[in-house]
Amino acid sequence: MNKLFFSTDIHGSDICWKKFINSGKFYGADVIILGGDISGKAIVPLIALGSGKYQAVLLQQNFLLKDEQSVLEMEEKIRSRGYYPYRTSKEEIDELQQDPGKLSALFKLQVIQRMQEWIRYADSKLAGSAIRCFITLGNDDPLELDDLIRSEAANLCLADNQAVEVFKGIDMISSGWSNPTPWRTAREEEESKLEERYERLFSQIHHPQACIVNFHVPPYNSGLDEAPELSDDLRPKNAGNALIPVGSTACRKVIEKYQPMLGLFGHIHESKGVTRIGKTVCINPGSMYEQACLLGSLITIDHHKVKNHVMTSG
Repeated sequence: MNKLFFSTDIHGSDICWKKFINSGKFYGADVIILGGDISGKAIVPLIALGSGKYQAVLLQQNFLLKDEQSVLEMEEKIRSRGYYPYRTSKEEIDELQQDPGKLSALFKLQVIQRMQEWIRYADSKLAGSAIRCFITLGNDDPLELDDLIRSEAANLCLADNQAVEVFKGIDMISSGWSNPTPWRTAREEEESKLEERYERLFSQIHHPQACIVNFHVPPYNSGLDEAPELSDDLRPKNAGNALIPVGSTACRKVIEKYQPMLGLFGHIHESKGVTRIGKTVCINPGSMYEQACLLGSLITIDHHKVKNHVMTSG
C-alpha cells in the first residue's frame, strides 16, 4: 500500500509550509504533494517612526512596536498568516503608492525571497529522507517561481505540466492553471485552452484510469468549487451566503472522459470536501492558511485504487 499526503493553497504562510514539509514524517506518508498557490497575497509595511519604533496595521488592527523584539515578533506573526513584512518609511510608502510598477516589483521580490527561504528549509528537512515531495504552482503564483524551484531546489520536484511517476505504475499529471477569475491572476486561460492543456497531459500517460490528477482548479459544479457570488464591484452578495459553482468545465469534462482513480484539487478555500465523478475520487482539502492551520488529506492507494482517505487539520 502507498500513502500520500495532499495539501494546497498555503498562500505564503511560514507555519503551513513547515507543517507541509514535515507532514510525510508526521502522517507516515511516502509522498507529499502541494497543490498550488504557494505565494502570499500582500505586503504588510512596518513604518519607521524613529528611535527604533515602528507602526504596523494587521487585520485592521493598529500596532505600535516600541523595540526590536516587538518588531521581530510582529514580523513572525505577519509571516505565519501568509503576508510579507516589510520595514519601510513614510516617504517610501508615498513613492510606492504613486508608482504601481515599483510596488509590483517589490511584491514579486518578496515572493521570490520567501520561496528561496522555503527551498532551503525543505532541502534541510528532506535531505536523506525517502519521502518524495512534489510541488505544483497555482494561478496566484508568479511565473518566475517555476525556474527558481527547478534551479535551486534539491529535494522538491516541480510537477507542473508534466506526468511524473509518484508510485510504481502510478503517474500523476499536474496543472496550476485556472479558468478566468475576477482578479486576472498569473495563470488563467479560457476553458478551451484549459481543455487543450489537460488533453496534452493525459496524452503523456498510458493508463488514465490508474493515474492521479492534480489540477489546481476543481471540476465545475462538483461541490468542491462553491464560492460566494460577487457583485460587479467584487463584493460578496447576500453577505457571502449566495454560493455559486466557479470551477472549470474543462476539468470536469476530462475527468468524466478519462476517469482517473484520484483527483486532487484546491483553489476554492471554502469548498472543502470529497465527492465522486464516476469512478474518480475527487478531493479538495480546503485552506485555512490565515489561521496558520494546514488542512490536508491523507490518502491510501492499494492496487491502483483509492483504499481510504482521511481529511486532516493541524
